[in-house]
Amino acid sequence: MKESKKRLRNLKKLGPGIITGGAGDDPAGILTYTIVGATTGFSQLWLMLLSTPMMIAVQDTAAKLALVTGKSLPEILNAYYSRKLTYFIVLSLAVANIFTIGADLEAIAAILEIITGIKAIYLLIPITFLIAYLVIFKAYKTVKKVLIVLTSLLAVYIISAILAKPDLKQMILDTFIPQIKPDLAFILAALGLLGTTISPYMIFWQASEEKEEHATVSQAKVMEADTALGMIYSNVIAYAIIVSSAVILFGHKEIQTIADAALALKPAAGEYAFLLFSIGVIVSGFLAIPVLAGSTAYAVADTFGWREGMDNKVSDAKGFYLVFLGSLFVGDLINLSGISTVDALYYSQIFDGTLLPILSGLLFVLGNNKKILGKYINKKFNNVFLILTFIVSIIATIYMFYTLLT
Repeated sequence: MKESKKRLRNLKKLGPGIITGGAGDDPAGILTYTIVGATTGFSQLWLMLLSTPMMIAVQDTAAKLALVTGKSLPEILNAYYSRKLTYFIVLSLAVANIFTIGADLEAIAAILEIITGIKAIYLLIPITFLIAYLVIFKAYKTVKKVLIVLTSLLAVYIISAILAKPDLKQMILDTFIPQIKPDLAFILAALGLLGTTISPYMIFWQASEEKEEHATVSQAKVMEADTALGMIYSNVIAYAIIVSSAVILFGHKEIQTIADAALALKPAAGEYAFLLFSIGVIVSGFLAIPVLAGSTAYAVADTFGWREGMDNKVSDAKGFYLVFLGSLFVGDLINLSGISTVDALYYSQIFDGTLLPILSGLLFVLGNNKKILGKYINKKFNNVFLILTFIVSIIATIYMFYTLLT
């Protein structure tokens, strides 16, 4: 009986890893994976397989740092390293996050325009206020429950991949046999794929949420299971998106807008596939945008020592909520500026990819610092895949800049 109660308590503590994994498949991720499938077919499926343990190692290290120290990543950096380093990383995170928020908001509005006929520009502000209301006027535990439910709905993409009827033999070969093409389009797609799969905001968000959960080191095994489950789930969804877009779009249609990606499914796979895609974009947007804005708010607040957290009232954490709301409304301004949604979505993920060498290298150093983690320093699995993340991302980044500059 005691063992059953303990398991039940542990199950209730699941959340940050699953939410983080689901939030990784936001509209920016969906569009990136769609473009990867549409432009490279199945040829980058092996990278999804490789990135899964890399993603687990990155997120597990970030979560463990928060669990052991009781601090977020900016707080740890401020305590043990240079504030200038903290400012640089948090500024880079905020820029990437705000561009992604803007593009995600427009993606939801674009899908709702197709469904309702109401112009996307008139839907942006109501969507923004709805997200702000959900976070500001509901307790964190309620928000957590809503996010977990929304995460489960992303499974619609698995159905979409099945409906696409892929060539199973070719799909399996391309999953287990790496293909590398030394051209800019392939490298950009690979860097965008890595940037959206192992996103900086996911690293900061999960660390902050482990801190918000007030978890202790005794719950480390639950955290590890939660993280692994969330990351595997995230990449299964991403894999399904690449497969379905490769079957339906590869060699047939160029993706100019989020509406293109949705409407392209209608003649090829029917109304149900289009409906599944649309549900996925809307659900993932409502899941990811609070995470994007929240990770920015947590990072900025912790950098400057402000009170933060979704359990606090607005009057008790003014700076935290100001950054949260500011991120949302600056995202709206980006939409009004005329910047292409697809460009903002895709290139923000490539920018995230260029930050990976810095973040994975930093997590490797932090995860092996005995002054910070004591006996809980990284094990071999995390170290191997953190090093691999660093090597793969820095090679892709250097090659991209070399190709662009020559």
